[in-house]
Amino acid sequence: MIKSYKDLEVHQKAYQLAMDIFKASRNFPREELYSLTSQITSSSRSISSNIVEGWAKREYENLFKRHLIDSLGSCHETENWVSFAKDCGYISEEKFTKYNEELDTIGKMLTRLHQNWKKF
Repeated sequence: MIKSYKDLEVHQKAYQLAMDIFKASRNFPREELYSLTSQITSSSRSISSNIVEGWAKREYENLFKRHLIDSLGSCHETENWVSFAKDCGYISEEKFTKYNEELDTIGKMLTRLHQNWKKF
């Protein structure tokens, strides 16, 4: 039974991914602090944050769903920043693949949650 946003597997996965990306970004060059580093951490954190904000408004289905769409947008934005990080040589091909697989899974979960919200 889902009693809190913390019970949503998609939130748990999104939160963990944001933490993993944050830890990896600490190794980015200092000159990336106000560009790539801040962008990738912000977009990755926004995935779970939008789920939480939507959960608080779940009584209003359209508002909740709008936040899920925003979360999905942040998911895709993070994919783009992860590509930049790999192409700039800041993360390995292995981490790139891992992050993209996780982002794909989270995106699919967000889409299913959006489509099936009434069932929860």
